[in-house]
Amino acid sequence: QVQLVESGGGLVQAGGSLRLSCAASGRSFSMYNMGWFRQAPGKEREFVARISWSTGITSYADSVKGRFTISRDNAKKTVYLQMNSLKPEDTAVYHCALQPSLRRNYDYWGQGTQVTVSS
Repeated sequence: QVQLVESGGGLVQAGGSLRLSCAASGRSFSMYNMGWFRQAPGKEREFVARISWSTGITSYADSVKGRFTISRDNAKKTVYLQMNSLKPEDTAVYHCALQPSLRRNYDYWGQGTQVTVSS
């Protein structure tokens, strides 16, 4: 069983910054991609960013490109999301997710952390 635990959410004013963390734990699991997704009230969940665990190659949604940075610490099995220049429309519950291999989907999800950006 794999567990993903997020932390770092909170309330921030527009233009501010937050750093989210997601630590993975469990017995004998592989890590292909780690991703961040978010879901705002009344909206569908949307992709934010992902990082290849082996190469570190990253990908971002257009809405966060240039403002958010995803990174990883392989030894700690932790992925981070540095969020700068936050906007009210970034308000959402942010979830991290693990894709164990190329042939699988994001099978494991964290419980989510709330990010609220006030105007």
